[in-house]
Amino acid sequence: MNNNISMATSQAILDAWLPFKTAMGVTSVHSEADYERATATLNLLLEAIGDNENHPLAEVLDYLAGQLKAYEDERFLIPQAEPRAVLAFFMQQHQLRQEDLSDCAPQSRLSEILAGKRAISKAMAKRLAHRFNVSCDVFL
Repeated sequence: MNNNISMATSQAILDAWLPFKTAMGVTSVHSEADYERATATLNLLLEAIGDNENHPLAEVLDYLAGQLKAYEDERFLIPQAEPRAVLAFFMQQHQLRQEDLSDCAPQSRLSEILAGKRAISKAMAKRLAHRFNVSCDVFL
């Protein structure tokens, strides 16, 4: 491989990366402070993106969610569970019925999710994460 080509490519990446890193505030998660900043940024992105999986920031959201997941996998013992099982667990722990989560989704949609007939959208994951004070990732 020609070194001039790889140097030009790496320089172009560096030129794009540094402003991106500054704008994001956090691009990797290695501490609790990083985790808090990354979670806040993830929530901001979820608010901007909503259910639009074709949004230009969707890949940034996926990248940051991956960084959060890697940190959580290292630091927290969270058993693997389907998002609907996580929702059911939180509802049980907080003694909530579907109707009690009307601020997050209509009862009929929650019923479909809990029955495995529908997935949790990114927008709903954000609302549920806010409601239960957890990372959105547990619902995605």
